[in-house]
Amino acid sequence: MDVRLSDWNENWVRMFEEEARFLKTVFGDVIIKFEHFGSTSVEGLKAKPVIDMMAIVKDMDIVDSFNEKMAAIGYDVAGEWGIPGRRLFRKGGENRTHHIHFYRNDNPQIARHLVFRDYLRVHPDEAANYAAFKEELAKRFPKTSEYSPAKKLFVQEMEQRALQWHNKALKNR
Repeated sequence: MDVRLSDWNENWVRMFEEEARFLKTVFGDVIIKFEHFGSTSVEGLKAKPVIDMMAIVKDMDIVDSFNEKMAAIGYDVAGEWGIPGRRLFRKGGENRTHHIHFYRNDNPQIARHLVFRDYLRVHPDEAANYAAFKEELAKRFPKTSEYSPAKKLFVQEMEQRALQWHNKALKNR
């Protein structure tokens, strides 16, 4: 799939909210909470125009029981897709619009994603560096199969700064 970077779009928030309402009708009380994360959740940040949504649940076995229903309503069922304990559903085929990441409420990936999001939201200089890096990578690696692995180390280093920022904020409370 080709990398499609777009300027931040205020409609991404609406797309998250609409999909969360829809998925709540599918899953009901299975979902404890939804979170919008990833680059589309950070105002002003360039992003692939795919809404990353986190659905926090108590029981992953129940989520697995929805696979056929999710496929029937247009989601690609991707399973863990490289992250133990996650269930990933993708919507939109080659022109993806949403990635729905399900995590059990005690999964440490939840904090990693949300701390990184919050860090970028309050550090516009870091968000700008990330955007510039992504633009450069997209020029060098036009396919997501190359682009995503190429940004991994940069993101991991930024996540470490985000975790240090978060831990420092917790100590200062």
